[in-house]
Parts: sequence; structure tokens; C-alpha cells
Amino acid sequence: MHIRDIFSASRTTISFEFFPPRTPGSMESLLETIVQLEAVAPDFVSVTCGAGGSTRELTYDLVVTLGRETTLNPVPHLTCVDHSRREIDGILERYARAGVGNILALRGDLPRDGRRSSGDFRHAADLVRAIREFQGHQDSRGFGIGVAGFPEGHPDTPNRLLEMDYLKAKVDAGADYICTQLFFENRDFLDFRARCELSGIHVPVIAGIMPVTSEVGLRRMAELAGGARFPARLLKDLSRANGDPDVVRRIGIHYATEQCVDLLHHAVAGIHFYTLNQSAAIREILDNLGSLRSVAGV
Repeated sequence: MHIRDIFSASRTTISFEFFPPRTPGSMESLLETIVQLEAVAPDFVSVTCGAGGSTRELTYDLVVTLGRETTLNPVPHLTCVDHSRREIDGILERYARAGVGNILALRGDLPRDGRRSSGDFRHAADLVRAIREFQGHQDSRGFGIGVAGFPEGHPDTPNRLLEMDYLKAKVDAGADYICTQLFFENRDFLDFRARCELSGIHVPVIAGIMPVTSEVGLRRMAELAGGARFPARLLKDLSRANGDPDVVRRIGIHYATEQCVDLLHHAVAGIHFYTLNQSAAIREILDNLGSLRSVAGV
């Protein structure tokens, strides 16, 4: 289903992110997660792509499997750093033939060896434009296109005014919605959404949520998010757990639930859960939201 139709049909979307497993055991675990979360009937799910497109074939295989064997609407991540226009067009042709309706367009990580990136794309807006110009999709609107947003600021763009210019360039190039990086302070998201409006960005902005389920996971989030801010209130609560993993988990789920409740009260366009290929915490959060989800039209 085209992402525009998904947003038209729901007041607040619920979606999940998966990453493609590299081993048979990890795949078996993910399939169990998918079964559990498919029962929740999310509006769509996204599938990540490794740095430099390193898991591109695994991403494609998982997306096709989800499209053929489940009721889920898969949205593959697509990065453009170090890729030619011809390569990107070839990838889009494969996804179009497979019946994939939407793409999450990302610049991708820059080379870590200090060299200048090669290829035909410098910015995510260039990729968005290429996807919008692609003519081979069966839907006359082409692919639905999502892009990333950073409520706490893009790690590569400390100038927050320039950051919004870059984001608007992605939307002006044809993006249909914005999915944010994870955050733990809702004020950052609400301020980001307000700045989008002030910048003339009028597409849905969905909030990225990742519950803390372990102290190891907390440190991993800090690394993955490129410097996520952890509010003192959350850190203080976690410190009181004294390392008890069950208490840490319950605190993290409670905190994420409170985030979601507040976001729903502020009429968020959607909540996108970063699952780390696990289902239990996400299901608990959705159960905690209970009737509030029905009232919000989720």
C-alpha cells in the first residue's frame, strides 16, 4: 500500500523497524518476532540496510519475504553514498517488480577512512529526487518516499537552521513523510515538529521510539543514535535499579509508554518502534496504551 494511503487511513500510524539477520539462528528469532508483531496489525514495517549498502541483498530478500508471506507492508531502507544513478535505478527496478510500494531514502554513513565519498549522490535529497523521477513503478504516483529527521539535531550538521534547510530540500524533492531518529525527551520531538511547520514542511512526522530494556542496550542506543540525549529523570530511575535486569526492563518500558501516551495526546502522526528484532517490550508498551490507542484512532 502506498504510504500516502496509509496516512490517509489512520489518525496515528504504528510501525516497526527490523534489520536483516546474518545467520540462520538470527533469522529464526526474527521470524518469531514477526509472527508476534504481525498480530498487532502495524500500518507498515521498515527494513534497514547496512552501511554502504552492505546488507542490501539481505534487505531485499527480507522485504520480498515479508511482502509475499505476511500481511505486513515492508518499506526497505535505501542508502546512496558511493552509488551511481545506474545502480540506484537498478535497485528501484527490482523493488518495483517485487511489488514494493515505498522506500525510506537515506544518505547513509560517509566513509570512515577519511576519503571523499564517490558516486552520483551527495545528499539524501538527491536520492529522493531520483526515486521521484523513477518511471518504472506500477503505481502512477511512483514509490512512496520517507526520509529521516533528527529531533536532537543531525550529528553532521551542528547548524540547526541549515539542518532544517536540508530537511526541507528532501521534502521539496518529493518525500511523503519524515521518520525521526530515536529520542527520549518528547520536548525535542515537539519542538522539531514545530520547526518543520515554520520551515514550510507539511508532511507527516512520525516519532521514533526505542525502549530501554537493558543497560547494555542503553549503551548501544547511545552509539547507534550518534549521541542521543538521556534525560536525568530516566538515568536516575535506572540507577535505582541497582543493576537488576528485570527492574531496568520494567523502568524502560514504563518510560517508553509514558512517551507514547504524551505523543498521542499531542496528535502525533505516527509512532515508529525500533525493535532490535525483539517483540516482547513493544507488545507490552502497546498493551499498556490500551484504550488510549482506540481513542487516538491507532
